[in-house]
Amino acid sequence: MRTITLEEHFVTESFLRATGKYGKDSTTPYAELQPKLLDVGSGRIADMDTARIDFQILSLAAMGFDALASDTATSLARDINDELAAAVRANPTRLGGFATLALKNPAAAARELERCITRLGFCGVSLDGTTSGLFLDDPRFLPVFEAAAHLGVPVYLHPAPPPELVREVYYSGLPNPVGQLLSIAGWGWHAENGLHTLRLIVSGLFDRLPTLQLIIGHMGEGLPYALARSSGVLSSAAPGLRQPVAAYFQSNIHITTSGYFSQPPLRCAMDVVGMDCLLFSIDYPFSSNARGRAFLDGLQGILGADDLAKLTHRNAEQLLRLPLSS
Repeated sequence: MRTITLEEHFVTESFLRATGKYGKDSTTPYAELQPKLLDVGSGRIADMDTARIDFQILSLAAMGFDALASDTATSLARDINDELAAAVRANPTRLGGFATLALKNPAAAARELERCITRLGFCGVSLDGTTSGLFLDDPRFLPVFEAAAHLGVPVYLHPAPPPELVREVYYSGLPNPVGQLLSIAGWGWHAENGLHTLRLIVSGLFDRLPTLQLIIGHMGEGLPYALARSSGVLSSAAPGLRQPVAAYFQSNIHITTSGYFSQPPLRCAMDVVGMDCLLFSIDYPFSSNARGRAFLDGLQGILGADDLAKLTHRNAEQLLRLPLSS
């Protein structure tokens, strides 16, 4: 059975030089992963082969990108996208790409997204958390979402480290690296990205752009567990929404399993949003392909063949307009 993964990361040397992330002197607690992040060739493919991963969609591990000046980020994004396109061309049956955009200049970002889809052949775009402290429901970012909807490609909303003020209030006073990890993969990423998703819904973005498709990772960033209460509270309070908040998870929002390899969160997501909205992902190299494969193999006796096919490849093929499995 074909296996496609959607939240799999890379970096480029130009990104590392510009941001100083993922190096020995970086404050990012993932320096040991730099070689795997840089490898978009034979080593990555070999790791995929070992774990029986057929196709991997790459997106920039973008910590530090938002701190760059607008002109610098816009130029760097184009270079990153060109490097990713070269990697995809070298292994077109194994790798795909999500565009990197510099959101401080939304108009330029929208043009770059169009280039990435129409000329580089990417599958969609990955956006990371807040930009200059602003959530993406701010009207200035609408051109990017309009471009994605017009092009018919999904937006993968990935979390980013918290703004400095939030970090200071919520995550300071703890020994390193505990405080930093709590602010990202230990909790903060998921809480903020769940909040971000709800903000996009209640802002009316999906009513204005009803064909826009959003993907969130990490088994839904806690939203499946909380959705009944959140939808009940917010649906009547947000004026003009065409449907209850929970219903957008049927029409506009998709969830990947990235980084979550236990069955209870999957069961919750299946019960709340349904298998048609779920896609398998790993979060490589922050999570290993081996862990993802072990989790997937453990579902063989739990999911029927049709549901397993939806999770591993069929939903992704439809959403990303990939060639269908035979």
